[in-house]
Amino acid sequence: MELRRALVRAAVSRPGVLLAVYPGATRQRLAVEAELARRGWSCVGGPTEADLLVIVGSREGEGEESDGVADGLWHGIPAPKARVRVTDPERAADALERGLADLGRGDHDDHHPHDERHEQHEQHDGEAATHAAHDGHSEHDMHNMHGGHHGHAGHDMGLVEGLPMADRADDRDGLRLDVLHVPLGPVLADWPAGLILRLALQGDVVQEVTVEPVATPPSPRPPFWNEPWLSASRGEHISQGDAARRLCAAHLDSLGRFFAVAGWDDMAARTRHVRDRALAGAAAAELTFLVRPLIRRARRSRTLRWLTTGLGTLPAEQARRRGVTGPALVADGDAYSRMLVWLDAVGRSAAACDVTAALDPAEVVGPRGRLDTPVPPSKALLDSLPRLLEGTEFACARIIVASLDPDLDELTHVPAPGTVHSHG
Repeated sequence: MELRRALVRAAVSRPGVLLAVYPGATRQRLAVEAELARRGWSCVGGPTEADLLVIVGSREGEGEESDGVADGLWHGIPAPKARVRVTDPERAADALERGLADLGRGDHDDHHPHDERHEQHEQHDGEAATHAAHDGHSEHDMHNMHGGHHGHAGHDMGLVEGLPMADRADDRDGLRLDVLHVPLGPVLADWPAGLILRLALQGDVVQEVTVEPVATPPSPRPPFWNEPWLSASRGEHISQGDAARRLCAAHLDSLGRFFAVAGWDDMAARTRHVRDRALAGAAAAELTFLVRPLIRRARRSRTLRWLTTGLGTLPAEQARRRGVTGPALVADGDAYSRMLVWLDAVGRSAAACDVTAALDPAEVVGPRGRLDTPVPPSKALLDSLPRLLEGTEFACARIIVASLDPDLDELTHVPAPGTVHSHG
């Protein structure tokens, strides 16, 4: 009994949080991450490390299978544990506080009251934005590529029951080797929400890749990161500064994920702090002051260059044929090159955040590419993934995905008649 009370006290003091983010919940995710950073709570990579399960996004339109997903994660978390759902970004702090109270009471039945008996109440709970940086960070410390965030989860946010069985097939050298089928996503730390990759591995080499976005009902609400450009295309007055601010935050969000997957957690936290400042309306002078050392440090990191150079090379000609129109096309190269393009865009957009002139409605280039094409920019990125991943080492797959950072919210957006066609 005394041991149980000690475990509860430890969990309540600083719980490990497992985020399960549904497509379409970018605004809520940002709110939750910011509140977690303010409290100093850490996100964990899997259920066995978690105390608090935070489900980000609404259940509206979900089927029975999706409900089982969250339950699968919940069953994998050891007691003491608690879970909450966030659907309103303005009430993220309330949801986390309630989860903390549940941990303190030792509420950890498999059927949690906040997910079932008080379902209606949960639809109004929210979460608050983004990781903040902490003073006194350590020097750049790249972790082993098989550790940290590089675990994997099963289909539709579920857990893999037991170990997958291996088949046998010819490898690229004509040898007969075991083939292991491994699902990645959709619940992974620093992973595009709603993305599932099904990999066929021989040894540690990816042989085949199938991309499976989680089925999500169409939504008329524009993707969070594309809002300024889509609003301008509908005739709304959007300033160039507002668009630059959203672009800066979007690329910082991608960079934070990229650094985290590469094992540079200190840099990821600092980058997300600047992202939060951009979204909070910080002036261009402050943002420029904050992004300059990030850009300089990332460019100077020999370890980061060594880890990411040569991964997922996408020549501009091939990118153009696949309909890629954004930073991945401009980069004309590998994961490291795509990071450099993001860094350049962050520097330019941070300096332009105070510009009050109106955004040109014809300028419909969002963070991931053109929004006036029949195929959403992120669909083209997803279509490019199999070729980029096949033949690479499994440990490199997460970095390649992070260097493209597709936004699956773009796949479910159905524009109103007469506006920019961002869904084909």
